[in-house]
Amino acid sequence: MALSPSSSAQQARQALADRLAELCRDAGLTGRDIADRCDWHPSKSSRIMNARTPPSADDIRAWCRACGAEDQTADLTASLRTAEGMWVGWRRMERAGLKQAQEARLPLFERTHRFRSYSSWFVPGLIQTHGYTEAVLRAVQRRRVEVDDVAEAVAVRMERQRVLYEGNRRFAFLVEESVLRNGIGGTDVLIGQLGHLLTVGSLPNVSLGVVPMRADRSRMPVEGFWIFDTAQVNVELVSGYLTITQPSEVAMYADTFAELTDLAVYGASARALITAAMDSLG
Repeated sequence: MALSPSSSAQQARQALADRLAELCRDAGLTGRDIADRCDWHPSKSSRIMNARTPPSADDIRAWCRACGAEDQTADLTASLRTAEGMWVGWRRMERAGLKQAQEARLPLFERTHRFRSYSSWFVPGLIQTHGYTEAVLRAVQRRRVEVDDVAEAVAVRMERQRVLYEGNRRFAFLVEESVLRNGIGGTDVLIGQLGHLLTVGSLPNVSLGVVPMRADRSRMPVEGFWIFDTAQVNVELVSGYLTITQPSEVAMYADTFAELTDLAVYGASARALITAAMDSLG
């Protein structure tokens, strides 16, 4: 899968543009008429209607006034927020610090009953140790966040792990074997994390699979992702945080997860790979 914003976001923007264009037609107006009434450059309304330029909330309010459809403003503004929320750059998401970004995800975890997580980079947050989480978030903070609230963000992530033990939830974690040897935080941190995987993998509501390194794989590693029930997928990319809700795209990630599941090993075989990684660290 390409490391770019999903077509879910593109489709949401296009749907909003189509609704604005429909208001224009229903009012018997042209794009130029809208621009004149809003005191815009003539090309602006055309760019908005063709989804080449996303409107702002102020643009939507002005558009609805021009069309005599101010009763549509609230719904259209909500659609704008939905489209904007599908793709969020890290700078925007983390501008107030890492703690707030961690807290924002808690409601999603609390309302989900079936979790599926695949990671090709590092151990998923729900099954990280305190030391591993601190190392990961510290690396993130140094790279892209001015506010240093790593300690607070770690505490939030640790508290979120209670969903593993509450309610009737099921978890399926897949990690690439390379994750077991990725030295985030140093040897002691990684040994502690690998030991924790052995413990978490024994929980009755948790399936932990490791995709072995091999030369003849039928499915290559992809970007890490979370599937929350069948309603939503979240993907962490280099440039930002992607939320996918389009059913056809959620299904694509579910199919990919199933393919990776078939490549993974579980139980004693997974524990053997984890133990081998620990032994290699001395």
